Amino acid sequence: MERLTKLTAVLSWFNLVIASIIALVALVSGLAAGNMLYLLMSVLLASAIILHSYAALQLRKSIVAPQIPLAHQTPVGIRFMGYVSLFFACMNLFNSVSIIQHTPDFISQVKLPPGSPKIDLIALLRGVSVFAIFFSLTIIFNVILNFRLLRWYLFHAGNDKQEN
Repeated sequence: MERLTKLTAVLSWFNLVIASIIALVALVSGLAAGNMLYLLMSVLLASAIILHSYAALQLRKSIVAPQIPLAHQTPVGIRFMGYVSLFFACMNLFNSVSIIQHTPDFISQVKLPPGSPKIDLIALLRGVSVFAIFFSLTIIFNVILNFRLLRWYLFHAGNDKQEN
């Protein structure tokens, strides 16, 4: 159990940091572009990962230190934000795999402004897609582990209440 809680802590912190960067970039680019639907969707989905990671860290704290009870709304937050995070991760995973499979088609749609520096767009797009696949897999793995930890915690918390 100790290794599992350490693993979820590392995954939660990683997802928290990366999702925070994504949310910040999405907020700035959405405000700059003036596209409110893009702004709402991207910030909402990235924020779900942030909230799930925070709730997972709270769950870990309650498992490691049983004298610190889990807040009443945290299990619901882990479940709901976990499902939203899973949706984001699956959507991101499928998009990234599609981009890797059809990179030349995506590159042909990119119109760079005249005088822009020469960039290897194929390598850049594939690199970003590989990182997005890795990030999506960490989200999926973290959510599944936290669902299991939450079930374990609630089972043992229920047994402790019945014994008292």
